[in-house]
Amino acid sequence: MSRKRHIDPPAASIDPEDSREVAPAERSGEQAWQAALRPQSFDQYIGQRDLIDNLKVSVRAARENGWALDHFLFAGPPGLGKTTLAHVIANEMGVNLHVSSGPAIDHKGMLASLLTSLGEGDALFIDEIHRLAPVVEENLYPAMEDFRFDLFIGEGPHAKAVTMQLPRFTLLGATTRMGLLSAPLLDRFGFCWQLRYYEQADMIAIVKRSAALTKVTIDQDGAVEIARRSRGTPRIANRLLRRVRDFAAVERDGVIDGDIAASSLDRLAVDHAGLDMLDRAYLSVICERFDGGPVGIEAVAASLSEERGTLEEVVEPFLLQVGLIARTPRGRVATAAGYQHMGLAAPSKAPSGGQGPQGRLF
Repeated sequence: MSRKRHIDPPAASIDPEDSREVAPAERSGEQAWQAALRPQSFDQYIGQRDLIDNLKVSVRAARENGWALDHFLFAGPPGLGKTTLAHVIANEMGVNLHVSSGPAIDHKGMLASLLTSLGEGDALFIDEIHRLAPVVEENLYPAMEDFRFDLFIGEGPHAKAVTMQLPRFTLLGATTRMGLLSAPLLDRFGFCWQLRYYEQADMIAIVKRSAALTKVTIDQDGAVEIARRSRGTPRIANRLLRRVRDFAAVERDGVIDGDIAASSLDRLAVDHAGLDMLDRAYLSVICERFDGGPVGIEAVAASLSEERGTLEEVVEPFLLQVGLIARTPRGRVATAAGYQHMGLAAPSKAPSGGQGPQGRLF
């Protein structure tokens, strides 16, 4: 039977993409903006069609037969909809969704508190699950597999082992670094899926949907311009839409067309392929300072005065996807498409990199 859905407030965490694109003072406004645009059902979800089709089958089978949904793991770069999928699944199942994150569950007691607060059939969403502490992860295994939690009461020789039986629940995990997950944890998920960057047509539909929900007037050219500069990522598309809306409201009549979208995004230093200042600085360092590579990520990070994690998790996934850089055993190299994007002549040693950003992605 469906129950009224309650969502626990997410634990505080820092998204590297947020730190790059949004000033700290306005993050709360951005979170409210994203929440208002978040799909609530499979029918409202745009893109990732193979994933959605598979989820529909699993959710329908669990709902019609009255069993708990299997544990699901979603992987992929930030902004592709992992958290949104957790909300959609809970809505479709008609169960409560409890939200936390790997860094927030920093000891066994915190995990016990989360698990004992779950009701029968509830969903527990853990974002950045690869950052769980080892002792917490090990105590999660019996909870996922046998729905029990082992707890020791007291200390020393008088300590007693107590086994708490848990209700059947669904663990929904999200990670940007699947390679950092241990094999025992991966094996306990019944469904693992790598989310892909969105196709151009899906991005245009997402921009139009977001504009309609926020009562922003936008034409086809404006939607196309924002979509093609959004790196195939809905979260970025929604942010760019908000920024362009500001320019349109101040400098025009509030209507977003192709001209105002292009000029606004140019002023925001987002180029025609969606690369921003950090992306272009990354490419420039490899192409010009290191002669196209190969170069180690530590050297690139030092040259840019950026954290290695920011480059690996925020910058590189998209550049690799669209063929502007390549990873080799000796380090990162710029492809011919990367040189072309920077307006430089590619040396003969540069790998081809496919058909360029738009050809490879869309």
